[in-house]
Amino acid sequence: MAIGIDRTPNPNALKFTVGSAVGGPTTFTAANADDSPLAAELLAIPGVVSMFLTADFVTLTKDGAASWDDIQGRAVAALESHFG
Repeated sequence: MAIGIDRTPNPNALKFTVGSAVGGPTTFTAANADDSPLAAELLAIPGVVSMFLTADFVTLTKDGAASWDDIQGRAVAALESHFG
């Protein structure tokens, strides 16, 4: 499955469309990441600070110092593994 990636109005957030229902709407941070194996995996990526999921997409938010180049590949791999 191909994961679609779209920019959002927030430069520190990217929308990853997975093409199947993801549940939600739910937001995960480090405080509640243990509630979801996917959230725990995505929030373990350095720089990722929150994950929002609803409908057929997941939005990741990073801290301002992190680079999407360092996050994007790992995030796509995790999403493909989980939803593929």
